[in-house]
Amino acid sequence: MAQPHFSQPSPLTRMSDGTIKQINPFSGTEVWTIPGRANRPLGLVNTNPEPIDEDRRGHYCSFCTQRILETPPEKARIVGDGSKSRILRSQSVDELAGPWDFRRIPNLFEILSFDYWVQNYGYELSSEQRQRRDSYLSDPAGKAHVLSVLETKARASGADMDQWYKLSERERLEGADGFFGGGHDVVVGRRHFVDGATNDAQLASSGTLSPAEHNWYMSLTIDAMRDLYATNRYARYVQVFQNWLKPAGASFDHLHKQLVAIDERSVNAEIEVAKVRSNPNVYNELAVDYAGYQNLIIAENKHAVAYAGFGHRYPTLEVYSKSAEPMPWEQSPEEQAGMSDLLHAMHVATGGNIACNEEWHHKPIDLDIPMPWRILLKWRVSTLAGFEGGTKIYVNTIDPWTLRDRVVPQLLAARAEGKIASTINIATECSCKVNSLKYNPYL
Repeated sequence: MAQPHFSQPSPLTRMSDGTIKQINPFSGTEVWTIPGRANRPLGLVNTNPEPIDEDRRGHYCSFCTQRILETPPEKARIVGDGSKSRILRSQSVDELAGPWDFRRIPNLFEILSFDYWVQNYGYELSSEQRQRRDSYLSDPAGKAHVLSVLETKARASGADMDQWYKLSERERLEGADGFFGGGHDVVVGRRHFVDGATNDAQLASSGTLSPAEHNWYMSLTIDAMRDLYATNRYARYVQVFQNWLKPAGASFDHLHKQLVAIDERSVNAEIEVAKVRSNPNVYNELAVDYAGYQNLIIAENKHAVAYAGFGHRYPTLEVYSKSAEPMPWEQSPEEQAGMSDLLHAMHVATGGNIACNEEWHHKPIDLDIPMPWRILLKWRVSTLAGFEGGTKIYVNTIDPWTLRDRVVPQLLAARAEGKIASTINIATECSCKVNSLKYNPYL
């Protein structure tokens, strides 16, 4: 099969000594993989795990099940039952005692605060948000919950607590609006450790979930994404990400995703817009199809495809939706589940001891051109140093083919053990060919 012609440097070049030079086709980031530098251990190993303290089970961090009142009032939760699930909108403090698999809660320390939107745009709570706030605060238990969390936030922010205690109750509650209409949310998993864990090294990661549980996790996140756009007309982009383990930026070793509404398109989106306008087929030609030509496709199902990415600072697994609908919340449940199943499989193959970032990318809400929903899973297995800072050439210790060869055997074993969805085709079973993605209306 003829190779595609590129008007820019080829994304992948193999030098005579084995060095692989990578150019990200969208951002232009240059990455080198040097022979021999991949022979270092991956992941974090707890060499001295401690037995789980039964008195602390459910209390290990602020996201744990027995510390719910330490987090701001919940916005929603999802409750699973077999293959089905229900999203419940939380209205009162009494509902916090009910069952849940994942919770959506406001981030106590927002990247863009509620005041940011108020002072810069005149943002106000919607009538529904005001009603929920007033109802929550009219319950003495709800008011006590909110005041307690506000005090925790003030203390952690270095406020003068003597002055804080002199404020009237009404003045203290002025900070509560962000809990009911803020733009930075967290979706938290129920487990801190896997079921039946006996030591503190047995953390519950994305890969320890069942395919159904992961789909619930994704469903609540997608619903939160839709809601943030719907309730803040000034939000031009909602960034979704997951930091797993502290080297990847996690505050807690407790599974959670974050959503942040911002008033600009992401830098990545801005860079890509010009490329998409000049070539609406660019995501096929420079991403999925190119990966196929290079034998980097790892897995696929009816609705999504995964491949070993190139031109990233860290080893990266990329999962692309095949849907014609670019917005995640407007895709069918089957399309959403297809993305969830493939992303879950990438987490299973990665393992819970590798620190990683999960980044979601989608078409900005105010854009009129097609851009696919895709998710990048970046393994944080190296540290940027002086060479990278001085040259802006990044050393990625694992090349895309080595990444593929690490992941595929893990997927085959996981599928045989029933740990990932049985509908996933792996490596040579994949039929993904040129122009197989149907999101582009011009194809």
